[in-house]
Amino acid sequence: MKSVRIEDICQRITSGGTPSRKRDDYYDVKPGGHLWVKSKELLDTSISETEEHISDLGLKGSSAKYLDARTVLVAMYGANVGQLGWLRKPATVNQAICGITTDPAKADYRWLFYALMHHRYRLIAMAQGAAQQNISAQLIKAFELTVPPLPTQRRISSILSTYDDLIENNTRRIAILEEMARRLYEEWFVHFRFPGHEKVEFDGELPTGWQPSTVKESVERFTTGKKFDQKTVKTAGSVPVFDQGKTGIIGYHDEEPGFQASWDDPVIVFANHTCYQRLVMFPFSSIQNVIPFKSSTQFPRNIYWLHHATVGLVELNDYKGHWPQFAAKEISIPPAELTDEFGSKVAPLHKQVRLLQQKNANLRAQRDLLLPKLVSGEIDVSVAEAALEAAE
Repeated sequence: MKSVRIEDICQRITSGGTPSRKRDDYYDVKPGGHLWVKSKELLDTSISETEEHISDLGLKGSSAKYLDARTVLVAMYGANVGQLGWLRKPATVNQAICGITTDPAKADYRWLFYALMHHRYRLIAMAQGAAQQNISAQLIKAFELTVPPLPTQRRISSILSTYDDLIENNTRRIAILEEMARRLYEEWFVHFRFPGHEKVEFDGELPTGWQPSTVKESVERFTTGKKFDQKTVKTAGSVPVFDQGKTGIIGYHDEEPGFQASWDDPVIVFANHTCYQRLVMFPFSSIQNVIPFKSSTQFPRNIYWLHHATVGLVELNDYKGHWPQFAAKEISIPPAELTDEFGSKVAPLHKQVRLLQQKNANLRAQRDLLLPKLVSGEIDVSVAEAALEAAE
């Protein structure tokens, strides 16, 4: 195998752009417009949908440019520098992303994705030393990889993508389950079409027996004991450590958990600076500014109802503490019996989500053990194919 520069096996290497936020007509409400990928959406997986879309005007009025499906994406700077993705559909990207389109006669795009994942530490090392970590498109072009023959590349990507395809299928199932729970919440507690609603009168805007309140009055905060960080976590261990990112877990340790959540006694976790919220059913620890909470003694209500009542109340508008803003939000408190009935309906959905998340964690672990051995040539591709076939 020979070592070559990335630009020697690619047709196009380019970054994107961000249309002006001052122009509302540059952004389209989904499902219209063009997919527009932000660097925080690069989560080492494929991308077929994005948080935001941009309009034709936004595309023409900015340095954003269209990238083909099968383009590999690299986050060039910021907190997630070196994170990766690849496009299942044509899309535009922001200026913090480098898009790499391989020459199909020289390199398989998914092999390149996995090779860059394997060599991520080298990519990140290139970005160190600046006030803000930065990998330019020029540095990516000059980045060298040892490239096996194209048939071998395809076999490697076929093996590893089997794991990723299973992960993505589970992720789609998770999204469906979460949407089912969300829609039931809206039906019962937003549109007031809960069981027996026909017999309930209204007292102003709320059904009789409901109470206006705030998050502060409705929840009780907890601490998570010893705080961890990137330097004190391990890549494996018995206790996961939550950070404030979208994926949630920054690493692991083998000490006592900071918080004892369980399958039958979940807790809600709020990320103070990023506003991500999740329902947790296992013991864990955390970094700074990760806040667990349950219902207050003043308003003891079902934990599943409380999660749906509070999730999404605040969104990231600056990297600062959002808890005061979150605590001040108004919510309506239904009777405890109704929240318990709702909880009995959605608890099985959330538990299925947890089981699928565990499956995905196992699949990622298996993939991550295999990836460096395949990309480096430590194990023969035929051996890995036989092992995968036996596992199926």
